[in-house]
Order: sequence, then C-alpha cells, then structure tokens
Amino acid sequence: MKGYGVIKTDQPGWLEKERPVAGPLDAIIRPTVIAPCSSDTHFMHGGAGPMENTILGHEAVGEVVETGELVRNFKPGDKVVIPCVTPDWTSKYTQLNGKRNAHDHGMWGSFKLVAAKEGTFAEFFHVNMADANLVNLPDDVAPEAALMTVDMMSTGFHAVELADVGFGETVAVIGIGPVGLMVTAGAQLKGAGRIIVVGTRPNCVKIAREYGATDVVSYKDGDIVKQVKDLVGGGVDKAIIAGGNAATLTQAISMVKPGGAVASINYYDTADTFSIPAPVWGLGMSDIDIRCGFCPGGAARIEKLLNLIQYGRVDPAKLITHRFEGFDKIEDAFLLMDKKTPDLIKPAVFIKW
Repeated sequence: MKGYGVIKTDQPGWLEKERPVAGPLDAIIRPTVIAPCSSDTHFMHGGAGPMENTILGHEAVGEVVETGELVRNFKPGDKVVIPCVTPDWTSKYTQLNGKRNAHDHGMWGSFKLVAAKEGTFAEFFHVNMADANLVNLPDDVAPEAALMTVDMMSTGFHAVELADVGFGETVAVIGIGPVGLMVTAGAQLKGAGRIIVVGTRPNCVKIAREYGATDVVSYKDGDIVKQVKDLVGGGVDKAIIAGGNAATLTQAISMVKPGGAVASINYYDTADTFSIPAPVWGLGMSDIDIRCGFCPGGAARIEKLLNLIQYGRVDPAKLITHRFEGFDKIEDAFLLMDKKTPDLIKPAVFIKW
C-alpha cells in the first residue's frame, strides 16, 4: 500500500508498505478524512528522536474494510471515528488508571499510530481492540467535526480536566493553536468565569473569543506574566500550557495564585530542560500543583465528545481553515502544517475511494 510519512529525519515523502493485517480483535480502516498535526511535523523533524521509513498520521475518520473474527460491534462498510490513542485495555496500567490511559505498556504506550506502527496517512491502517477503540460516526455529525475530537478536542479538554477548572474560576490559556482553542472551549464548558488567552494570530484570536475567551494577551506587547497580573491582581486560578517551550512552565507558575494549578499538554522537544526558580514556586511551598498529561483514548471518551457536538455545545470544525480533496493531497496538507502560514489553524484532507 501507499502512504505518506518520514523517509528519514527532515525528509518527508511517499512510502510503499505492506498492507496491515487484522488480528482477532482488530480492524483495518480506510481513511476518508484525515488531518495533519503539529506532532506529525515534530516527528518528521526528529523532535521525539530519530525516525525513518514510517507512515505518519494519527487523526482520522474512516471506513471499516476488515474486522478480526472476534470483533462484535463493527463490520466492513461502517463509518467510524478513530481516537489517536488506542490503549491495550488488558494492561494493568490501563485498568488501574482509568481515564488516564495513555501509557498502557510504558510511556506513550497507548499512542500506537505512528509511535508503534504505521499511521493514518495510508491507504489502510490498523486499529487494535476495535470494539473498545472505535466509535460509529453519528449521522448528524459532520466527518470533519468528528475528526477534531480524536486529538485536538480530546487533548484540549484533557488539559482542562488536569487543571480541574471550576465554576467562576479565572483561567489563563498559553497558546491558542488548535489545541489551545479547544482548551478555551473546554474551560468555558467547565464553568470558567474569566478566560485569558495568550496568542497573536488574528484568526486564532477570533475563534478563541467565539469559544469563550474574555481577554487576549500578546507576547508582542511585553511580558505575558505582567500583562496577566495587570488584568488579575493576585494571579489566575489555573494556567494551562498549550504552546511554547520549557521556559513557558516558569511563566505559567508565575501567573498562578497560591493554591492554584498549572496543567501542560504541550509537546516539548527532546532538547528542552526545565528549570524553575525556587522563589517562583514559593520555595516549594506555594501549594501550586503542576500537572501534565497525554490525552486519554478509547471509544467511551470519543462518544462523549461527539455528544457535545451533537447537542450544540461546541463546534470544533471551526478549527479547519484549509480543505484538500484527494489522497494525493496529504502531502500538500502536511507541508502546509509544517510551514504554519499565518492564516492556518488546521488543514483537513477529504478522500474518496
């Protein structure tokens, strides 16, 4: 089969691979809508370590073409939504950690697409434990909206869960790319009162306000910590990092009041090192929690996110700024995501077979 991915570090391109085979509990999917992600470009540039001869992609809606003999809930022809995280539900870690299920057999273990096998930018891709990891696409949800649940919405909302945002709290969201925009929407749904977003791109600022942002801070206007504290004297209740680098953690801690929390779902680089000045963290006695996480997976979570779309609570399709038609356009969409033009939030590729 044909797929698009990493030939070697910093060299993306088309690859020829063996078509995957379904085990007894698994399914083979043909993608019908896919989206490149910053994580894919990060992988291509070696940000998570050396990678070569690997098909990229972990965001997809598709059609089932084959199921294993023990799969009960799906059959060829079904339209399905595929979480980017597909845990092995038999692992002790998954059983013990419930909603935080991203590390079934070690760090990132449940993130199998790309990390452990070929990704979704292919004519066919494999999904383990289909009954637990696939979701039927509802008739009243557009495929591109459903596509945004599998990573962008799941990851952004996980940040809100990690921060434990409560009614009336003031929340700072650092970075308003597609994940940060979903953080903003999730914070509003969780009852945040004031939502201060840190970002500069006009189209992202516009969508952030539509998702519930009350204030916008730009790093171009000076120190973001000072700007946030000028808006909220004692600091915010929660700060969520959805972009930036290792130094951003210090900024987030600096803008949170004692007793608050910092949550990070940002994808750092292997070269990053965290160094927090002790006074910023109250010499270790500020009661400021620091939490991080990788988005949970599985069918139940995606079903809940689809419910929010079905009943008009959020429209994640607003993230999609660029649309491409045809399997061969995966390359164009990927290179656009890598370049990150000022008008880009999220590209999607629609595929007809």
